[in-house]
Amino acid sequence: MKPAGVVRKVDQLGRIVLPKSLRKRYLMNEGDPVEIFVQGDHIILERYRPKCVFCGSMVEVVDFKERYVCEACMTEMNLLKN
Repeated sequence: MKPAGVVRKVDQLGRIVLPKSLRKRYLMNEGDPVEIFVQGDHIILERYRPKCVFCGSMVEVVDFKERYVCEACMTEMNLLKN
């Protein structure tokens, strides 16, 4: 992990502000979902990207009945019908 060299304080509601330079660099806009991970004593923020509910892939994922499914799993499910 590369430190960004920026220190921010947590406010009364537990919020922090990501510097504009970081949001711009990582293409983050207002309202974008962010996923929070914990690894040891580190808190990791990552832009949320939907994952397939079956295989966990993030490639060619589509929304199907409020669940995310990748094209490969959709193809595999279609083969099961035959």
